[in-house]
Formats: sequence, structure tokens, C-alpha cells
Amino acid sequence: MIKFSLQDFCNRMVAKGEIGPGDVRELARTILPEGLGSREEADMLIALDRAVPGADADFADFLVGAVVDLAVWGERPTGYVDAETARWLCASLCCGTGPTATGARIAVEVVREAHSADPALVAFALSANRLRALAEEPAPRPALAA
Repeated sequence: MIKFSLQDFCNRMVAKGEIGPGDVRELARTILPEGLGSREEADMLIALDRAVPGADADFADFLVGAVVDLAVWGERPTGYVDAETARWLCASLCCGTGPTATGARIAVEVVREAHSADPALVAFALSANRLRALAEEPAPRPALAA
């Protein structure tokens, strides 16, 4: 079940169209001081990342850490990402259109942090990371005529 305060926070951020450093402090200290409590809360913040693309970098850092903690250390078996958790995470991060840059970071960091991860998540993380790298790569400069 999602806390009302988290739902309210997400609604306010979408209406405002931005997530600033103060908003991230509110989220971390007041709304989710113990981290994410459920997959539904994670899904909501992953959707918020998609809905507010110009969010402060602190939001991405918070979201990556919170989802890693939930997926790797909050799910059973602890430290291992099984097939069912991998399916949930890939579906949530992909959302039918592919992961955001933050979503790609989440996938990579979950695989990196876990003792072992389902092969589907490993493949998803590799693919997402490759796409992120391509998106960040500067466009080739045209050759100048001599």
C-alpha cells in the first residue's frame, strides 16, 4: 500500500513540473525516512522519474539507492534478485518505452549490488547501459573539406 504522503508528494511534483533539492530532502527525511516499503512505492517513484524528466540529480541518486535497497536487500532471498523480482523490476523500469537514464542506472546498480541476479535482469541492465552510453555519446562531427 502506498502512503498518502507519497502520493501527495508525487502529485505536487508532477503539477510543479520539477523536483528540486529541497523536494528530495523532504522525500528522504519526512516521507520515506526508512526507504521504500513496497514495490508499489518504487513503481510510483519510477513513474515520477519518467513524468518529471528535469528533476534534480539528487532525485536520481535517491531513487537509485532506494530501489537498490528494496530490490536487493528488502526482497527475499536477501542479496539475490530472483526471476520474479527481475520481471517486476524490468517491467517497471521499461514501462513499454524503455528505461530512462535513471532507470538504466537502477538496473546496473541492482545487478552490481546483488550477490546474484536473474539472467534476464543482467541482460536488461547491459542493454539499458549500452543504450544510455549511446545517448550520451556526442554526435560525430562532419569532416571538413581540405
